[in-house]
Amino acid sequence: MEQKSTLEEIQNFKGKYPKQLWYLFFSEMWERFSFYGMRGMLVIFMVNQLMMDEKTANLQYGATQAFVYAFTFIGGLFADKILGYRKSLFWGGLLMIAGSVILAIDPKQFFFFGISFTIIGTGFFKPNISTMVGKLYKDDDNRRDAGFSLFYAGVNLGALIGGYICIAVANGTMFTSYVPVNLRWNVAFGFAAIVMLISLLTFTQTQKSLSEIGLSPLANLEPSKRKMMEMVTYVGSLVIIPIIMTMVAKTEYTDYFMFIIGPASLLYLFYEMRNFSLVENQKLCAALVFIIFSIFFWAFFEQSGGSLSLFAANNLENTVAGIKLDPNGVNNSANSLFVIVFAALIGMVWLWMNKRKIEPNTIVKFGLAFIFLAGGFYVFYYTKFFADATGRTSLDLFTFGWFVITFGELCLSPIGMSAMTKLSPQKTQAVIMGMWFLASAYGQYFAGILGANIAEASENSTNLDKLMVYADGYKQLALYALIAGVILIVISPLVKKLMHGVK
Repeated sequence: MEQKSTLEEIQNFKGKYPKQLWYLFFSEMWERFSFYGMRGMLVIFMVNQLMMDEKTANLQYGATQAFVYAFTFIGGLFADKILGYRKSLFWGGLLMIAGSVILAIDPKQFFFFGISFTIIGTGFFKPNISTMVGKLYKDDDNRRDAGFSLFYAGVNLGALIGGYICIAVANGTMFTSYVPVNLRWNVAFGFAAIVMLISLLTFTQTQKSLSEIGLSPLANLEPSKRKMMEMVTYVGSLVIIPIIMTMVAKTEYTDYFMFIIGPASLLYLFYEMRNFSLVENQKLCAALVFIIFSIFFWAFFEQSGGSLSLFAANNLENTVAGIKLDPNGVNNSANSLFVIVFAALIGMVWLWMNKRKIEPNTIVKFGLAFIFLAGGFYVFYYTKFFADATGRTSLDLFTFGWFVITFGELCLSPIGMSAMTKLSPQKTQAVIMGMWFLASAYGQYFAGILGANIAEASENSTNLDKLMVYADGYKQLALYALIAGVILIVISPLVKKLMHGVK
């Protein structure tokens, strides 16, 4: 049996990565297979199976994903105060498995019921595994960014496989000899349940190697009192499911929720900040700058699950470099493939620049992320010039657009997660990580609204006219992303001062 390591032994690891990172890597990889597999199916399922119009499906997608990420803030809060990271992760995994099984049984009848389980489950799972990655390193360990980059590769490996397989099975372009036509969607949702079970088993079988990382924050309480508080959390998260169902199904309730959760989280953070030093609070202010701008980044980027899914289904050819592929599968997974291929290269570029003292600081990297995002959306716009008379255009060019955007994501997302753990005091790390994902919730929410506006403008149009409307919408997003990137680069000296040497 493997000897348990102390926290000090874990953090004093030799080499580039602690071995515990690999355990978390694989657990996260399978969870992301489940998550991105389901995410890539939502809009297409709502339009083709639930018979929603494209505007409603975009709003519904934005609402669903907004709740998924909003609950990461709540999940982080409960992990910090009651459950600890490990129990939160385990409970979240169980809920995600339950939701996927419900959808696999009858996705049409139980769509919102199953989705509600996965929303709450992801909230408990996602922020806490990311926080545990940060705990593997000492605060001043310069290997932390490399660790988060590897962890992020696990995220994208899961997203690559799940993002393509699930929608390809549902669309009938994969495993057609094995999956009956009437069960395609059931099997696709079933894949999400199976891999989530693998994720949970991976974590439970390796968690002993984590020493005290992620254990209960209430260890000093009497066991009976601690168990009671944990049980109230479990029961409460089940009781709230009907409420989540109602709020997700009726997007106007999502509006009310989003108007409340953001300001409430800020008020809570300001309440916690009263106990911190001036330097700690300035670092938290810098973290808030990253969080606020990331909202805009994800609002554009997350068109991938909304308007770009419909664009792929309606307006893209089905070959890349002469190879026949599912356009929706490419839309869901191309970005993840490029992240896996180029993440290490980008990391080496940062190291090369660092040795020559020319590496841009984190805020400038965020600005570059928006500039790459603008370039990618301009490529999506440019596809209109390659359309045929039926409104179908080049999947090759579309894929190149994701290639460009990927470099933007690599300038923002893994670096952002690492920055959150470095800029926040120990007491609020899970909450700050939750706010980082809450920013994604607002990004998803606004992504749905943006996608709905584009869809509404193209309603009742021919397929060719619809392509033109969508392409022109992406041109507008490219312009806004460019402006945001320039603003970030201009204010970088001020934010750098607030960071007090954090890189």
